[in-house]
Amino acid sequence: MSAVPAPRVAMLPLAESELGALMAIERDLYAFPWTLGNFRDSLRAGYSCWGLWRDGELIGYAVMMLGPDEAHLLNLSVAAAYQRRGHASVMLHSLFATARAHGARRLFLEVRPTNAPARALYRRFGFEQVGTRRGYYPDQQGREDAMVLAIEL
Repeated sequence: MSAVPAPRVAMLPLAESELGALMAIERDLYAFPWTLGNFRDSLRAGYSCWGLWRDGELIGYAVMMLGPDEAHLLNLSVAAAYQRRGHASVMLHSLFATARAHGARRLFLEVRPTNAPARALYRRFGFEQVGTRRGYYPDQQGREDAMVLAIEL
């Protein structure tokens, strides 16, 4: 009986040359995706931009803005074929460590009220709703509110 090696998963800083693979995932996941310009601007602004790699394939990514005493998670996405396998949890643990290392004491994010899987993930990690941003997200009927969540690090 031969052993099948476990896939190697690593979270590494994103490079601009990897944005093509990232955009393929982004466009597949969202009716209103971020643009290539949004991701380029995030990299150029020095935001904390990470890719989750599985055996050399980009399967997820995250963009986080770090500021004095706090961090703001702007995008956390896992390719559809790899969802519900713990990859988002791996990324969140890594993002928490990065935020703490930069002195953040609290992490904020926005989530669509209609995104039940994401809301459940954040609830499992201990995020709590601290506000609402009215008309924050585009949707098929115009605009959708965002739930503002936060967690103490």
